[in-house]
Amino acid sequence: MGRKGKTARLKRKPAPRFWPIHRKEAPWIVKPSSGPHSLQKCLPLTLVLRDMLGVAQTKKEGKMILSQGKVLVDDKVRKSDDFPVGLMDVISMPDMNKYYRVVPSHKGLVLAPISKEESNTKLVRVEDKTTVSNGVQIALHDGTNMLVKVADPRNPQEVTYETFDVLKIIYPEKEVALSLKTKEGNLAVITGGKNIGVQGKIVDIEKTEAKKRRQALVVIEDAQGERYQTILDFVFSIGEAQPLITLPEAKVVVQ
Repeated sequence: MGRKGKTARLKRKPAPRFWPIHRKEAPWIVKPSSGPHSLQKCLPLTLVLRDMLGVAQTKKEGKMILSQGKVLVDDKVRKSDDFPVGLMDVISMPDMNKYYRVVPSHKGLVLAPISKEESNTKLVRVEDKTTVSNGVQIALHDGTNMLVKVADPRNPQEVTYETFDVLKIIYPEKEVALSLKTKEGNLAVITGGKNIGVQGKIVDIEKTEAKKRRQALVVIEDAQGERYQTILDFVFSIGEAQPLITLPEAKVVVQ
C-alpha cells in the first residue's frame, strides 16, 4: 500500500536556502508544521531560538523554553517548537526584554530587533476579499482572516480595503490603526525574487488588462537612485513619507 500524506521529516540539504544552518552537520532539521506560512517562506521557532538568537543550544532546550510560555508570536504564546513564523510576524520574549520582527533582506527572511513599543504593531497585506452572509471576509497574508460587518453584503460600502492594501494592526486589541494603499509614491519593500529586501519608493505600477494584476510590473527606486523591477505580488507597502516599521539596511528614506 502506498504512503498517504506528506512526510513529517525534513533533511537539511533541501531546506530553504536562507535558513542559517550547516547543511552537513547532521542529516535532519526541524520541519515547520502546517500553518500561516508555507515551508519556503517561514522559519520554525526552534531554529529561531537555537540557530538565529542563540538562546538555546539544542532542540531540547528550545522546546523547554517554549513549553514554559516565554515566547510570543504576534502577542500570542506559542509552545510548539515547529510553529512557522514568517513575513512581518513579531517574536517577543518579555522576560529577556527582546523583540524581533521577521523582515525580508537580500539573504531572505531575517530578524530585525525592534523596541517594546513597536512590538505591539504589525503590518498585514490584504490578499483577497469574500462576501459572506454577515459581512465581508478579508484574507490577510499571514493566514488570518478579518470579518467586516456591513449593512448590505451585496453592496458593502463600509469596506474600503482593496487587494494589496496594507493594514497596521494594534495588539492585543487587534484593531486596524490605519490602512495604506499600494500606489505610486509610497514606500515599499520587495519580498520575493532576486531583488528581495530592496526598499524604496514605488515609481511606476503597470496598468494590466490582459493578465492578472499580481503579475503587473512594478518599478522601485532605492535611496541611491537605483531602480529595480519586480511584480506586484512581491511588493509590500511600508509607509508613505516614513516607514511604519523598523527595517534593516533601510535608514535612508527616498524623497
